[in-house]
Amino acid sequence: MNEYKFDVSVVTQYIAEQSDSMSDSYVFSYTITIKNVGDIPAQLISRHWVIVDANGHTEEVKGLGVVGHQPLLKPGEAFEYSSGTRLRTPTGTMHGSYFCVAEDGARFEAPIDEFILIADTPNARVLH
Repeated sequence: MNEYKFDVSVVTQYIAEQSDSMSDSYVFSYTITIKNVGDIPAQLISRHWVIVDANGHTEEVKGLGVVGHQPLLKPGEAFEYSSGTRLRTPTGTMHGSYFCVAEDGARFEAPIDEFILIADTPNARVLH
């Protein structure tokens, strides 16, 4: 029986030079590494993100591929990309999933575990 599995890892960074705490605009970048740890080639078809700021404002983002690509990953192969988001608060979270289709036609979801976005600038106001 085939195993269908992508591992997803995330590295985040606060972009202070593009942020403005006076206008409640906090910019973050994230670099995602997607690795096929299953035993059959599979393609990432679409993404679904849930972005939540410290005030509970939730934004959902859905779309085809990632940064213009729908990578086909053989077992052991990885794909890395960087993107970003803007929050109205200096902290927030993101999580989601990738919809994937294996070479044999099987469909599966690759979960993206929740990660935290934190503005690490002394001028950022943390809301409680």
